[in-house]
Amino acid sequence: MSVVVRPVSSRRDIKEFIELPYRLHSNSEVWVPPLRLERRIFLMRSQNAFFSHGDAQLFLAERDGRVVGRISAQYDEHFNEFHDNRWGMFGFLELEDAPDILPPLLDAARAWLRAHGRDRLIGPMDFTINDELGVMIEGFERMPFIRQPWHPPYYQRLCEQAGLAKEVDLLMYELVIADRSKILPIIFKLAEQVEPRHGIRIRRMSRRSLRKDMDRFAEVYNAAWSDNWGFVPYSKRDLDVYAQEMQLVFDRNWFMVAETAEGDTAAIAITVPDVNQVLAKMNGRLLPFGWWHYLRKAKTIDRVRVGFLGVKPEYQHTGIAAGLYVEHFDTATRVQQKWGEMGWILETNRNMNKAMEAMGGRVVRRFRVYASDLGAGS
Repeated sequence: MSVVVRPVSSRRDIKEFIELPYRLHSNSEVWVPPLRLERRIFLMRSQNAFFSHGDAQLFLAERDGRVVGRISAQYDEHFNEFHDNRWGMFGFLELEDAPDILPPLLDAARAWLRAHGRDRLIGPMDFTINDELGVMIEGFERMPFIRQPWHPPYYQRLCEQAGLAKEVDLLMYELVIADRSKILPIIFKLAEQVEPRHGIRIRRMSRRSLRKDMDRFAEVYNAAWSDNWGFVPYSKRDLDVYAQEMQLVFDRNWFMVAETAEGDTAAIAITVPDVNQVLAKMNGRLLPFGWWHYLRKAKTIDRVRVGFLGVKPEYQHTGIAAGLYVEHFDTATRVQQKWGEMGWILETNRNMNKAMEAMGGRVVRRFRVYASDLGAGS
């Protein structure tokens, strides 16, 4: 039977869209089922800040009335304005291992994007680069961390058979943050000089100050990451929603701000205890016992994801990055979380990749972003 692709247009379609990865990956020993409720809220236009500056259409692929694949097509006006382009994106990619499913899904995404004035396709991303991003190329045997995609190996093959070309690879580094012996001594020397020489101190965020500190985070992010591939500045609406999400995973030990004596923000580090270790026990549901596992998460989680660690350009000579690295290693001696992963880091970011190597990090995952021109269509 041939594959038919249609837009998601009903509550039943949304349910089918959300359920597909649970069926595809139910036999995987490492895939972590997301909370179904969270996925439903994430896709709601009224709840996701993406829809304040972008638009999207979801699609399902069916064979003989059975869902065999899914995709989204979306564009982000903030992305287009910042980069002065008309690119669109695809995301939420899930499909069975058959070569005739992805081409019509991509055709549907391309047609929708062309109709909305886009001229290039990149992805997958759900919906932005700060959500789940890329197709897994290495690391299949490892349980994914929070906001990391997981795919079986055939996804790469199907993407490349469908004509998608590599845009960039993203790397994740494993760091045993309780093991100081693997860090080059220069890191400690630089960290020791940060306060006496430059007057910069590191403080912890609090739940009460979290929303204000998200504004400080945006200051650093918008300055330090602006030259990175795919960068999009955070808006106030983005930060409002992001702060609410961070409340669910907040741990004072791991949320850090570096400030000058005058109160200027020099650097930021947001490291998140990996709640995927809890979600793995919940099987995508809060009931009947999922809530119990979540409430006991402090006893379950022994790893963290270092999601953002950045320094404003005018403070990059101070060694504050080394100060934040050492603070992470010191924190790991006091808490349950002893190791983690840092990234993603662009394969082309030589400075960050060298820094990871200097701290004894090793690449354990690789994700690939693909691209293609949209063409004129038929």
